[in-house]
Amino acid sequence: MSRPLLGLPKAHLHLHFTGSMRHSTLIELAIEHGVHLPDALVQDWPPQLRATDERGWFRFQRLYDIARSVLRRPEDVYRLLREAAEDERAEGSRWLEIQVDPSGYAQRFGGLTPTLELMLDAAERAAKQVGVGMAVIVAANRTRHPLDARTLARLATQYQDRGVIGFGLSNDERRGRARDFDGAFRIAKRAGLLAVPHGGELLGAVSVAECVDDLDADRVGHGVRAAENARLMERLADRQIACEVCPLSNVGLGVVERPEDVPLRRLFDAGVPIALGADDPLLFGARLLPQYELARDVYGFRDAELAELARQSIRSSAAPDSLKKELLTEIDTWLAG
Repeated sequence: MSRPLLGLPKAHLHLHFTGSMRHSTLIELAIEHGVHLPDALVQDWPPQLRATDERGWFRFQRLYDIARSVLRRPEDVYRLLREAAEDERAEGSRWLEIQVDPSGYAQRFGGLTPTLELMLDAAERAAKQVGVGMAVIVAANRTRHPLDARTLARLATQYQDRGVIGFGLSNDERRGRARDFDGAFRIAKRAGLLAVPHGGELLGAVSVAECVDDLDADRVGHGVRAAENARLMERLADRQIACEVCPLSNVGLGVVERPEDVPLRRLFDAGVPIALGADDPLLFGARLLPQYELARDVYGFRDAELAELARQSIRSSAAPDSLKKELLTEIDTWLAG
């Protein structure tokens, strides 16, 4: 009989700040702040998305911006991160690395530095309240100038001892090449931060290769298109560069037509480390646990392989070594049960 996936300890390494919001919280805050939500975020939720063309990506971003607009006060930020930690704990996730771009909230909360400090304080408080380890990845936006990314990288390095563990690069790959942001990633890497850019989602294997070659990526956000190049998968496996695979996000954005089309099994069998992620549950309607359920029910992962997926998420994380050891032991116990 299959073991319950709720009891499998895991780490969640690909979750965006705004996209982690509960749908019920979005509705409540919208009412409280007088924000009008489109049907796609209310009765037609989760929205039907397809971002493989410019119009589709624009609609995705528009819905994201509307969702961001309901976070008006510091207490809204504290609520979001407390609830995110609670949801992680409920699904057996014991370590969360949440990705934030403080630029999107800077005007609301007094500038980049106060915004990041607010989010870090909220994350620290949520972790203590709920009992889930939590760290922050500061992410630059591909659609903005690379100099903005350098500013964010310098900011991230200043808070390395306050909970920032990595530097990322998100948004539409078609709007900014990875190599354009190499200066920002050099700043982050010199300070000891993990390099965790998005790649291989809307563009092919070359996008993943650029993240590895030009940004010295420690992990790649998504990375599923690496499966199109056997040599690249071999490089990822040899260097143990994890891909943060988010299957239901890939379906939601039209990267693939069906869950069956996500090359999770191909990557896993090639030895590429994988950290399953939910990306933006607010827009895709599913958190972390359903990604593991897909691995079992759709991709045919046996319990021993599911345990290995969980181990890979933990090994690829920035969790303290003591916590990694504890969680890896608990995974062995889960598998032996």
